[in-house]
Amino acid sequence: MHVDGSSMMSTSEETAPYGTGPAAASTTASTAATVKRVRTHHLREMKGRGERFSMLTAYEQYAAQTFDEAGIEVLLVGDSASNNVYGNETSLPVTVDELIPLTRAVSRSTRRALVVGDLPFGSYQASPEQAYLTAVRFMKEGGAHAIKLEGGGEMAPQIEKLTQGGIPVMAHIGFTPQSEHTLGGYRVQGRGETAERILRDAKAVQEAGAFAVVMEMVPGNVAAQVTQELDIPTIGIGAGAGCDGQVLVWQDAFGLRTGRMAKFVKQYADLHAVLLQAAQDFDAEVKAGTFPGPEHTF
Repeated sequence: MHVDGSSMMSTSEETAPYGTGPAAASTTASTAATVKRVRTHHLREMKGRGERFSMLTAYEQYAAQTFDEAGIEVLLVGDSASNNVYGNETSLPVTVDELIPLTRAVSRSTRRALVVGDLPFGSYQASPEQAYLTAVRFMKEGGAHAIKLEGGGEMAPQIEKLTQGGIPVMAHIGFTPQSEHTLGGYRVQGRGETAERILRDAKAVQEAGAFAVVMEMVPGNVAAQVTQELDIPTIGIGAGAGCDGQVLVWQDAFGLRTGRMAKFVKQYADLHAVLLQAAQDFDAEVKAGTFPGPEHTF
């Protein structure tokens, strides 16, 4: 009996049970593959037109694909993976070797977003040469399109070294989590007389060659002034609505993490509750013997 190959395929071939990589991303983002990759100059052009952009953290394939599909312009593989992936209390313990595989997963899984790798504590502060060698690893091994580092004027030599060597740099000023012990904990930066320091740091990183600057936990009026005086885009996190872009840690913004949140976090979903209910339903069906049913059995 002749059996048509196509019909045999339709009845006997199974869907890959554990995912099939980036090619399996939702086709609802059909235009994403045809839209050009967001580049650093696109963000500056958006600032010039008065358009705002968004940035989220991402640490793995499916979140990265989803945010890319949503139209998020920038994805940051943050050192916040330390306390959102690896279970540490702060960002300080995470290492370059731990962040590079996450960066690689995100860069492989996106088609449009600009992917920024975050240099972890101790991997760039010692010298411009150390910063360059670390950043090269993020670009070559992780597939990052740019890197982020913390610090203002004191990081100008590192920023200059990287940009001269072909590595785009996103700076980070205001509250810098890697310096939490020096700053005396999680405290707003730039109030009163220290506001001028925020502006000096912002101008210093711009002059050194940074293509954008994150401002964290900075008073809104100060951040707005910085945004007006800089040519490069500003990205706020706890810095008010006057910045050119905004960033949040995705587990905070979408409710995967529970507990007390920083004042600047808005939660757009309660993914913890959804995931918890789904796990409880699965557990109950397994214990009751109702899963797997006939439709799930070969």
